[in-house]
Amino acid sequence: MRITTKGRYALRATIALAQMGKDNEMISINSLSEVENISSIFLEQIFFKLKKAGIVNSSRGPGGGFSFARPLETLTVKEILDAAGEELDLTLCDRQEEECDRTSYCISHKVFTEVTRHVNNYLDNITMKMLLEDEDFKTEAKRPEQPPESLNMASKHP
Repeated sequence: MRITTKGRYALRATIALAQMGKDNEMISINSLSEVENISSIFLEQIFFKLKKAGIVNSSRGPGGGFSFARPLETLTVKEILDAAGEELDLTLCDRQEEECDRTSYCISHKVFTEVTRHVNNYLDNITMKMLLEDEDFKTEAKRPEQPPESLNMASKHP
């Protein structure tokens, strides 16, 4: 199981949207791009998927942007990662169970399936509201005003 850049950026950008979009205010892709130092073109692709999944709403024109389509307490990290296209399976055999004749007796398959189930259950029980309000997820560190040049990912991803 590996969360790709797309999944990480989807989660980072939705957290930024939740932090910036108080009272369901529309936030532009450019604003999210600046705050998270992610290419706006890459974010547009991610937010297209999030919109298609019913996670965000969009509005065009001046004052347009994105807002959440549902209350933050009903939106989970797993839903965001799923919408971004992440495959949250530990092994390939989890996705190709019907093609493997070992699944009925393979002990390692049962282990990997159980780990995958636990990880997915964990992510499905973390809501966006929890990420913003729960002390377990808060950090004392402050966001830097300008990220170091070595971390400038916006120029590395189209």
